[in-house]
Amino acid sequence: MRKQTSTNTINKVHLEAECGMAYTISVLSGRWKLSILGFLLDESLRYNELKRKLKGVSEKVLIAQLKELESDGLIDRIAYPEVPPRVEYKMSDKGQTLRPILVEMSRWGDRHNVNLGETVFR
Repeated sequence: MRKQTSTNTINKVHLEAECGMAYTISVLSGRWKLSILGFLLDESLRYNELKRKLKGVSEKVLIAQLKELESDGLIDRIAYPEVPPRVEYKMSDKGQTLRPILVEMSRWGDRHNVNLGETVFR
């Protein structure tokens, strides 16, 4: 974590305030955020369903990324008052506005990824 008064933090805040692309990249940055959003585009998922789909993500990181996405208003967390507790995540209305961007990013990756179809991690 950076100090709020550091030059780096101040520059980041100014850049994101003045540049829409910098703000977008800041909101979507994080190893798992784009995948989370991709999985939530068409369906609500429970925490364990997301964890299963995101092979290799730690619980700590998944929880942090979900909290950030929720804080930025891109996903909604729905807690059902049941025993045992049930929580689902779904794309928010604001998050749905990213649909065309996410779909096109996926298409671009499918067209240009030379490793597509290969196992990158062994």
